[in-house]
Formats: sequence, structure tokens, C-alpha cells
Amino acid sequence: MRQITFRQLHAVLAVNRLGKINLAARELGLTPSAVTLQIQQAEAEANAVLFDRTRDGFRATAAGLAVIAAAQAIDARLNQLADELIAVRDSGRGILRFGAVSTAKYFAPQMAAAFMAEFPGIEVRLRIGNRAAVIADLAERHVDVALMGRPPWQVAVQSFLLGEHPLVIVAAPDHPLAGERAIAKRRVAEETFLVREHGSGTRSSLELFFADIPGRNDRLGPEFGSNESIKQAVMAGLGVAFISAHTIATEVELGRLVILDVIDTPVRRQWFAVNLVDRTPSPAMTVFRDFLARRGSEFLPVAALTAPPVPV
Repeated sequence: MRQITFRQLHAVLAVNRLGKINLAARELGLTPSAVTLQIQQAEAEANAVLFDRTRDGFRATAAGLAVIAAAQAIDARLNQLADELIAVRDSGRGILRFGAVSTAKYFAPQMAAAFMAEFPGIEVRLRIGNRAAVIADLAERHVDVALMGRPPWQVAVQSFLLGEHPLVIVAAPDHPLAGERAIAKRRVAEETFLVREHGSGTRSSLELFFADIPGRNDRLGPEFGSNESIKQAVMAGLGVAFISAHTIATEVELGRLVILDVIDTPVRRQWFAVNLVDRTPSPAMTVFRDFLARRGSEFLPVAALTAPPVPV
């Protein structure tokens, strides 16, 4: 394998990610025949078939997955080397690849902006997705540091606590439960819940919340692709939602949503910043972790965690 080239490894990564030669060629700025040749040469060097050619596209074989993992590690190490060389030439410069789950989009950009203001020589590249996508980005070394509600079990990570992450149940202000106190979990479970897609950390927390109600998680509720669409649907009276308090501060303040006084809520989780255990921290990563330890919690939005007073 010592004769395999970076161009061949990049072709392998692109074909694995996109599944088709023509899409990989477009991304790499090559012709399809050139990409095909790179894959064939990589397979010859590996003495193994790296991809199964199926009707739906290219699918990595066991040998292909091994080569892909090595290519990702090499690519990540080269990116880190570039950061280290920049740091050697000019202290305080570099690139930070910052991942955040979609619930954190309400404060992660402000966090990144404040960091760049404090360290103008470091460029932050922010990637936002649901929990499953962020974990995949972390495992594939597309991000250096990730922000999420709980550390993943799928990959070995180092983590540190950033701040509290309360989860609450919200409804429209005219919802029948809006004026009630100490609402039982079984009572609120009778409502239509508007939920995030599979892979969302908020959905997983809701499933844990309802775990002691037999059958409730079998009919969790209509799925929505974002917190914004859920908030709009709740305001329209289509149901209630279990949602991060950090996503609703503005709507609660303006009286567009109310927090229901449900027993055992808010469910208190935490925000964590995580990075791979086997990833040697770049100078930019080290500076960013120090920044989060000093200032991270100040960017978390604040929402009142109690239900509004009952009208007299």
C-alpha cells in the first residue's frame, strides 16, 4: 500500500461519500474516466475490491471500509498539520471545524462569532446537523470539536460540560392545559406531540420521558424536520412539543408559546463539547476549548422555566 497516492485516496473518499463516479468526478474536478482509473489503481495497490458496483451506485466492501478509515485519518492529520504549520509561522492563526447539533443553532453562531472576535486569526467553519449527522462528522473527522446534548457512545471522545440544557413541554397560549398546574405525565401524554425525526437528541429524550407509559412511544406523533417548524405548528394549535428551552426564549417572552407545568419537567440535561480521543489537539482546538471553558455558558439563551401565572 505504500505506492497508493493522495489522489487515489481522495477518489475513494469521494466515491464512498457520493456513491457515483460522475458525482465524485464533478466534486474532484476530474473526468469520470479519470476517477474510474484512480479507483482501479487503488484497488490494484490494495489487491482487493474496494467497492461493489450495484444498480444503486458504489458500495464499500470490507476492504474498502478499511481503506476509507485510513484515508480519513490521513486527511485529518494533513489538515491538522496545516494548522500546526500556520501556528508555527504565526501564533494565533489556524482553522477550527466546529460541529453543532441543530438545537444549538440558536447560539452556536454567536459563540463562533465571539471566538473569532477574540482570536481574529482563527477561521471557524461551522457545520450544523441533527445528532446522528454530527456524530458521523466527528467520526469521519470532518469536525474538530462538536457541541451536543450528551457525549456519543458510538465513538471514543473526550468531553467537558458547557452548561445546563433544560427541556420543556410547550403549547399555544390558548391550549386547555395552559392554565393548569402540576399536570400529570399521563395526562399530557394524551396530547398530540409534534416531534423531531429519528436521530434527534430531543426525540430520544422525549422517548426516555415517556418510557414508563406503556405503548406511548409506539405512537409518538407527527414528525418535523426542524425546531422552527415545530414551534410554528405548536403556535398554530396543531399540538404540543417537548423542546429545548434554549430554542423558545423569544417566543415565550413574546407570549406566542407557553411552558406547561408538567410534573417532572423541565427535564434537565447538559450541553457538552466533545472531540475524538485519538485526535491530537491542534492549536486552534486548544484555544477554542479554553474559550468554551471561560465563556461558553454565557451564550446559552435563557427562557423562564416556569409556567405563566394563572389569571385571577
